[in-house]
Amino acid sequence: MSKQIEIKWLQKPEEKDYTAAESYLGLLHDEKTVKTVVRKLKNAPLSQFKAKDIFRASGLSLLGVSNSHVEKDRNKIEDGKLLSPILLLRDERNGKVVIADGYHRMCAVYSFNEDVLIPCKIV
Repeated sequence: MSKQIEIKWLQKPEEKDYTAAESYLGLLHDEKTVKTVVRKLKNAPLSQFKAKDIFRASGLSLLGVSNSHVEKDRNKIEDGKLLSPILLLRDERNGKVVIADGYHRMCAVYSFNEDVLIPCKIV
């Protein structure tokens, strides 16, 4: 039986995560909408959802461990370093969840355990 790896999390997202979310969301929405969403994300409480449920809701493909960013996050997990919670946006019009920041972390976590609860902020 293989050893279960504990995935450790920061208590809140880092400021750079909001900046990354703003950059990504800027491709999908106008500047005013992006500013509003990021402000709401900053004020949102932390929630938790299973990795597999977030992936299903996002409709994204799982990046493999050969992806350099996923590999970097896998190494952080193996070294017991804290990961930042992910940032999510409900896209109700399309019935999906947008991973505004944390896609590579999500893929890394999923590669260890698809049932693990991922701390996130969602608006």
